[in-house]
Amino acid sequence: MLDDSSRAETKRLVPNLNEGDLGFINVTEIETNPYQPRTKFEEESLKELAESIIIHGIIQPITVRQLSTGKYQLISGERRLQASVMADQKNIPAFIRLADDQQMLEMALIENIQRENLNAIEIALSYQRLISECKLNQEELGDRVGKKRTTVNNYLRLLRLPPDIQIAVRDDKISMGHARAIVSIENVDAQLSLFNKIIKEDLSVRKVEALVRQLSGEAKSEKSKTETKSEIHPEISNLQKDLSSHFGSKVVVKSADAKKGEIRIPFLSVEDLNRILDILEVQ
Repeated sequence: MLDDSSRAETKRLVPNLNEGDLGFINVTEIETNPYQPRTKFEEESLKELAESIIIHGIIQPITVRQLSTGKYQLISGERRLQASVMADQKNIPAFIRLADDQQMLEMALIENIQRENLNAIEIALSYQRLISECKLNQEELGDRVGKKRTTVNNYLRLLRLPPDIQIAVRDDKISMGHARAIVSIENVDAQLSLFNKIIKEDLSVRKVEALVRQLSGEAKSEKSKTETKSEIHPEISNLQKDLSSHFGSKVVVKSADAKKGEIRIPFLSVEDLNRILDILEVQ
């Protein structure tokens, strides 16, 4: 454990550090991580960690990289950094890593996925960023995070859900099991209807799975009776799936005819909007 006496004896880190160096850095000289996948930290949990830090100090150092300005940028350990600031700690122990922006993004996402208690949507968004921004396929991603490809795919499928349902998963109003059952339904209105029923009646995952099987059977029966002119063209359907996978959000493509239409890309927060703008390379 690193205590206050060792803090007092340890000098501030200086430029030209080697990878793997460990020392203490003033918390005011550490910039937040722009690639942080976690968007929500519980205030009570931070207070408890801050109290622990006051008594025991920081047991696990954070990880940073040094910038050309001489300051540092957080790679992982934002919760520990926030709690240290809350505990009025001036310095914090940190490992130095050498990384460019691409490497930092990958390290930050992977380390947070492995170490932090992210919710299912945050994990899904992190997986999508690793695929789209770090140019990994699902198999490579699975190897990096120690998960099977099917597990990775199950998380990514959650991003096909409407924003209201994704927010409910993020806020622990429904479980990933509920969400996985809902995403099996193709029709968005049916998804939202079932979601509202889950919230209203506090349905179990098993009950929701049974309802989904029932709805799927009814949908197949209805489709066999009649063909609807409003059916989405296969090319538009494939385009929607490709765009949804690319942006990590359920993209809707509407086309009245071959000449005009619209593309809608929903977002969950300002951070999610900025992520989409980055993919679009809009400044």
